[in-house]
Amino acid sequence: MFKNTILFIFLALSINAFSQVQNYNIGDVVDDFTVTDTDGNEHNLYSITAEGKYVFLDFFFDTCVPCQTTTPIFNELHDKYGCNEGEVYCISINNGTDGDAEVIAFEETYGGPFEHAPAVSADGGAGAVDNNFGITAYPTYCLINPDNEIINLDIWPISNVGTFEAAFPVDFNPTPMECSPLGIEDQIQGVDFKVYPNPSDGSSINLRLAEEIQSADVKIYNILGKVVYTNQFDSNEISIQTNLSSGTYIINVATELGSVHKSLIVK
Repeated sequence: MFKNTILFIFLALSINAFSQVQNYNIGDVVDDFTVTDTDGNEHNLYSITAEGKYVFLDFFFDTCVPCQTTTPIFNELHDKYGCNEGEVYCISINNGTDGDAEVIAFEETYGGPFEHAPAVSADGGAGAVDNNFGITAYPTYCLINPDNEIINLDIWPISNVGTFEAAFPVDFNPTPMECSPLGIEDQIQGVDFKVYPNPSDGSSINLRLAEEIQSADVKIYNILGKVVYTNQFDSNEISIQTNLSSGTYIINVATELGSVHKSLIVK
């Protein structure tokens, strides 16, 4: 019995020692916090969890290469589950070394084609949250349940959205939700577009926009958020010649009415 107790304590200490969240253990209730993102919106943790939401926190800084690589996947998670309107809430917390301008530039450069999770800089109070959690390495992705308990200290390594979904508790099955900054009226006006063939062999991709749209900026992103193709067209019928390797891509089309994106599979 004594040996088992010693072993349990050793394991518990070992888990915390290798955790990137030093100030909490699994099951601890975390302190409340209020932060302001780079768009000026406030986010209060306990108010969010009181709505029954699970909260993913992304701790990062702008020159962190693994942060740059995984941020578009975190944003895809945010986009997939309704941009914080559903049961999943995503927020990025800077380590306190970058101001609004640096964080905005980071998101614009590395955030990828999906709708971005709200991001908080030093100007919005990120440093105090980072210190409260005791983050020792970046990025750190952790998960808080509706009871304000931290239930995952370090979601890693990140390969795709499924990595985050694997962190869901077994009894939590959120429904993916459509997420778009555009209203229904914009969709009716013709911002939406068709991609064919899809799946594609990667050599030729065709887009068809509504007749009202006569010009568009087209960008294609790989799954890590890197732009692999960009061009401007003065037509609603667009033919793109590419040499894309097998994988999943995102096509973003920006017009005078707004922008929208679609997935493309290359076999």
